[in-house]
Amino acid sequence: MQSYRFQAPPAPWNQPFSAAGFAASITHAMTDGGSQMISLIATVLNEGDSIHLLLNSIRAQTRQPDEIVIVDGGSVDNTCEIIASYRDRLPVQVLVEPGCNISQGRNRAIEAASGEIIAVTDAGVQLSAAWLEAITKPLLLNPDLDGVAGFFLADPQTAFEVALGATTLPLPDEIEAETFLPSSRSIAFRRSAAMEAGGYPEWLDYCEDLVFDLRFRSMRGPFAFEPAALVYFRPRSSFGSFYRQYFLYARGDGKADLWFRRHVIRYAAYCLLAPAIFLLGALNEPYWWGLYLPGAAYYLYQPYRRLPVILRRWRGNFIVAWIYCIFMIPLIRLVGDIAKMRGYPIGRLWRWRNKPPEWRL
Repeated sequence: MQSYRFQAPPAPWNQPFSAAGFAASITHAMTDGGSQMISLIATVLNEGDSIHLLLNSIRAQTRQPDEIVIVDGGSVDNTCEIIASYRDRLPVQVLVEPGCNISQGRNRAIEAASGEIIAVTDAGVQLSAAWLEAITKPLLLNPDLDGVAGFFLADPQTAFEVALGATTLPLPDEIEAETFLPSSRSIAFRRSAAMEAGGYPEWLDYCEDLVFDLRFRSMRGPFAFEPAALVYFRPRSSFGSFYRQYFLYARGDGKADLWFRRHVIRYAAYCLLAPAIFLLGALNEPYWWGLYLPGAAYYLYQPYRRLPVILRRWRGNFIVAWIYCIFMIPLIRLVGDIAKMRGYPIGRLWRWRNKPPEWRL
């Protein structure tokens, strides 16, 4: 098993950490204007159908990156060829690391980047035109700040994706800036701070950005929240892909020992409270079943509140989508919770068997 430590040497990934190499890379970044140089990084794998969206949105940025470092995990489609075709329009380089996971790919990109300011996003997204300018400006203006959290919104293409976006994605007004943990779809930080925090955890395949955020925040303080740094991405397009996504997220929670209390509450609600209310109504008076109503209101309030906002980006029939989503949201909630309840214990079992590094400081 790989250790948690950020892998500073360029390749291969199993080389030992070199303190001298680390210091040299920091010195290199801080000279030749590196302290103000902005590097944009991303990881890709078989993104031939969607990579144009990201690259074209980078071209449209109001503030262009000084360099773009993309790590490919071993695509078997035309992803690398498409990226290479943009070299006359963007300062992009592709590093091919077959078999690397997302954490390894991001760490490799951070190490290879020349700038001290690193902006991170993902393939399959579309950046708002002012994203890079908004997410890096606080770092350029405040030398004492080490990290900036951007935000992300759904870009639905189907009515199901509208319902899924409303169910699973918070709105900016729901965010508590002091505690917000950014997705690595939309984040920026100082390279030296990320390396000091250990980089992304290479032993973790999902929820790796949350572990990175928590370590980073514990060492460098909270991220500055910049809601204007918006990234748009398409939600999963089917129940099957959504179920798998949330199963893997919950398995990642179990592997990383994240959100134990939340998962216990979910098991208690489904396995104890809901059956108890049903039995009270069945064995005594049916009015006991009325206790489901406040639970359902609490459970569904936020998705229904978000729905009008998500629908603003919807290009189809508004009324039809609204009716569809009203009935689909409760089902999406249920499927997501089932996926989480199945994935979490599998992750906990993996953690017990594999004894991963302790990432908390």
